[in-house]
Amino acid sequence: MSQATKRKHVVKEVLGEHMVPSDHQQIVKVLRTPGNNLHEVETAQGQRFLVSMPSKYRKNIWIKRGDFLIVDPIEEGEKVKAEISFVLCKDHVRSLQKDGLWPEAFEVAEKHNNNRNRPTQPELPAEPQSSGEGSSSEDDSDLFVNTNRRQYRESEEESEEEETA
Repeated sequence: MSQATKRKHVVKEVLGEHMVPSDHQQIVKVLRTPGNNLHEVETAQGQRFLVSMPSKYRKNIWIKRGDFLIVDPIEEGEKVKAEISFVLCKDHVRSLQKDGLWPEAFEVAEKHNNNRNRPTQPELPAEPQSSGEGSSSEDDSDLFVNTNRRQYRESEEESEEEETA
């Protein structure tokens, strides 16, 4: 099977099926990715451990902090205690919540994070300024503000000192 065909089947499996965890499987939340296809996760009970990513997902599915997974436990593991069996997307999470299979600890944390991390968008001016006498080409206040970048503020005093020097 070619790499493209394999990728197509893996992505179709992850995005298409509705997965319900069995008795020995559990739902976990990704905390960080230390590398070597390992991910540090936390269970609904607060237990933290490492999980490994099977080779079929490597270079096909990307997992980031905050994602939810279904994992199979590994009996002989000391540090790595489970293997990823399914990656849950938002639609899977919603259907598990609707079915009542979603852990309550994750519901509370998810609602708390959504309220706290909601980015605030800058308000646009109510009326666009005319291109006449009041506007200047140096005024960038009406441009979109990228919330992913740290905002640096220059005071007028600092910019005047730089111009005179």
